Amino acid sequence: MKEEAIKSPLKAFMKQRRMGLNDFIQKIANNSYACKHPEVQSILKISPPQEPELMNANPSPPPSPSQQINLGPSSNPHAKPSDFHFLKVIGKGSFGKVLLARHKAEEVFYAVKVLQKKAILKKKEEKHIMSERNVLLKNVKHPFLVGLHFSFQTADKLYFVLDYINGGELFYHLQRERCFLEPRARFYAAEIASALGYLHSLNIVYRDLKPENILLDSQGHIVLTDFGLCKENIEHNGTTSTFCGTPEYLAPEVLHKQPYDRTVDWWCLGAVLYEMLYGLPPFYSRNTAEMYDNILNKPLQLKPNITNSARHVLEGLLQKDRTKRLGAKDDFMEIKNHVFFSLINWEDLINKKITPPFNPNVSGPSDLRHFDPEFTEEPVPNSIGRSPDSLLLTASVKEAAEAFLGFSYAPPTDSFL
Repeated sequence: MKEEAIKSPLKAFMKQRRMGLNDFIQKIANNSYACKHPEVQSILKISPPQEPELMNANPSPPPSPSQQINLGPSSNPHAKPSDFHFLKVIGKGSFGKVLLARHKAEEVFYAVKVLQKKAILKKKEEKHIMSERNVLLKNVKHPFLVGLHFSFQTADKLYFVLDYINGGELFYHLQRERCFLEPRARFYAAEIASALGYLHSLNIVYRDLKPENILLDSQGHIVLTDFGLCKENIEHNGTTSTFCGTPEYLAPEVLHKQPYDRTVDWWCLGAVLYEMLYGLPPFYSRNTAEMYDNILNKPLQLKPNITNSARHVLEGLLQKDRTKRLGAKDDFMEIKNHVFFSLINWEDLINKKITPPFNPNVSGPSDLRHFDPEFTEEPVPNSIGRSPDSLLLTASVKEAAEAFLGFSYAPPTDSFL
């Protein structure tokens, strides 16, 4: 009976977090009970008698030739879909799929993220997609960030050719084991913090840390992925104010719609560490309005089954006042120097000299045991490896092609090492 009581909220939680923020907010907005809650009204900018407004109060018009997203001269893209054998669906998102693919000439396995331009334009998300591409280009120097090998486009799709990581999502392993012992949670938190610290050094705020965006490689090291919500050019002490992220991990200042800074990532690290130790995020409730209220107002409650240093780091990271949060003064250096991480040799960590506490034991690239069968059992769409005949393009596809000028990227030849 007790086990069922635990499983029920867990199942609801798993289902809910797969929805994505926009769909999630649509659901809240259409829920009359949730809409009556003052915090939810504030977040969604709802005046009770009016129609709920969602993310964009003044949506921007569709891109015209004068509003093209052009990132300057792109490298000459030789790549095309027919260069790949698309083997399996290994992930899905709002705008497309991630597929395991083998490059026909190189005989190398990649994860290829294939995005539908029409879907991106419909939700006015092209800036996030281009931001993801920009951030990926900067990731080559860090061992715990997924790398982009090259990108290219057809008239109706964008293709990111990424490192293939097949140790499974941290979310998947957490779901199976419910929680991790403290040494394992510390190891993952250290590798995640190292990746976040590197992004911050490039003036990038990640903003969407959650167990689904944290992968394990074939040895068991962390790899952060999905940079669609990254915010570039945030200098030290710089702020931004876009309402985005994943509901369970939204920091209080984001919910309050106040300007926020890179400390938002340290809040998310605290939420993920808490979840690794306890099995659910810190302020989770099946009732959305109550969960938001908890994040904003409820004091952090820690059960006594963790060490004092773990308790102290969670209290520091999950500090509601961002100016007092661990990392507010000296960013990553504060995290590094916290007593919770005193057992970590950071130089060995970055050089992958510390043996991971868990080995996914994959036998090779075709070993998909750590991917959700919901994805891998889905047939690969025929259209993925095809380009539409440019003479038969519809007006909307032509518009989509123009909006992503400058997307294609091929690295200099000396970067293939």
